[in-house]
Amino acid sequence: MSAQWGKLTAKEVLDAVAGMPVSGSPATVFSGISTDSRHIGAGEIFWALKGPKYDGHDFARAALDQDAAGVVVHRAWWESTGCTCIPKEQIPGNPMVIAVDDTLKALGDFASWWRSQHRVKVVAVTGSSGKTTTKEMVATICNLTHDILKNEGNFNNLIGLPLTLLCLKEDHDMAVLEMGMNQPGEIGRLTHIAAPDTGVILNIGLAHLEGVLDLKGVARAKCEMIDKMASQSLVILNGDDDPLMKHASSYSIQKMTFGVGRKNDVRAENIRDRGLAGVQFTLIHAQGAWPARIRVSGLHNLNNALAAATVGFSLGEAAETILKGLETYSGIRGRFRVCPLAGGITVVDDTYNANPSSVKAVLGSMKSMAKGEGCRLIVGLGEMMELGDAATLWHRKAGEWVAAAGAHHFFVLGPHGREMMEGAVKGGMPDKGISVVTSHDEMVETISRVLRRGDLVLLKGSRKMGLETVVKGLERIFGPRKKNSLEVS
Repeated sequence: MSAQWGKLTAKEVLDAVAGMPVSGSPATVFSGISTDSRHIGAGEIFWALKGPKYDGHDFARAALDQDAAGVVVHRAWWESTGCTCIPKEQIPGNPMVIAVDDTLKALGDFASWWRSQHRVKVVAVTGSSGKTTTKEMVATICNLTHDILKNEGNFNNLIGLPLTLLCLKEDHDMAVLEMGMNQPGEIGRLTHIAAPDTGVILNIGLAHLEGVLDLKGVARAKCEMIDKMASQSLVILNGDDDPLMKHASSYSIQKMTFGVGRKNDVRAENIRDRGLAGVQFTLIHAQGAWPARIRVSGLHNLNNALAAATVGFSLGEAAETILKGLETYSGIRGRFRVCPLAGGITVVDDTYNANPSSVKAVLGSMKSMAKGEGCRLIVGLGEMMELGDAATLWHRKAGEWVAAAGAHHFFVLGPHGREMMEGAVKGGMPDKGISVVTSHDEMVETISRVLRRGDLVLLKGSRKMGLETVVKGLERIFGPRKKNSLEVS
């Protein structure tokens, strides 16, 4: 029988994490897990994690006071502080206290054990850009024939992925997981925890350079997935990404490739970019060819769709199921989401994250989308984080790409706004079309002043820049576009 909350005992947790019982009974049963004492449920186990700005150990006693059945804490903390913070005689019920050398590692070890207790197919997706969209496309396809689990939001790291796996239940037969990173070793550790049957590496791009230094470092970090996968597993690769294919060539694991090149196992032909209506293409695999469509805009989403289709084919899904799943996928907030506004204005909300590779790709898509008569491209770009010493260079490059995309107005926000402006001027954009703003409200105000019917607005920036606030501001000012509206601006 697979592990189940409500039946899981403290002894099973102790064995999974090589923990030391310091109080309570190994027969204690846990009804769930939480890392947030504010939302702990009665009978759950509180896992005390320590980060750069918080320490869960400070809330271990509060969790027990809210009827948690036990806590997992650092051994060093318990020996120095915990035995006075959590005196057994003062807490009813003799809750279970488990001490470990490292609570973050123990969380991963526990999730790894939990995954091993469930007979599921696991698909893991990583890459410098497109991870969430591809994960959602795969989930949409597989959900047509399977009971799936997927990680939500930003649950793609050393905390979020284990917590996702710990949601596996007996009725799940598949998990679709996104894996993110900002330091070497993270993808390898996540792969070890999740033990994917199928791994997907979308691309090698300019992201998290602060942690990995250069493109070769990114390639090594992403290919940690291959290194940690079991020999009988399958890895799916972007066959058009030369740095990725070069680095992956040294691994003997079974591979499938996707892309537009004819050498790929799954590819697209007869590609037609329909702008805001999405992309049409012919999906090719083995001896089959099928007319396909995705409803999300942008040619960069074609590769995400091809990766998802390759996962589907590798799992034995029928072509009809794959095609239906791709066409059903409608996008998610912050990930190239098209927002039609009143007055004939269209906002593309791509505010969830940004790195040089994703900025370049999305601007290429915007250039092709802004070809209609009277359509002006307006770009609002926020800071790209985690670029280290290369930040100045890549923000200038981003400005050049905005100019090359034919932007009519360019609004920049963040510490490297001046560099983005300089890059745009270098790329041939007139000074009068560029504005450095200092707040979300100022960006909303200045963009709204220049907008006219037919304009196409792109908003993009790293997650911490919070440019979704600008999207909401524009939506509030202009309102949604009505179907068959005859409004004039």
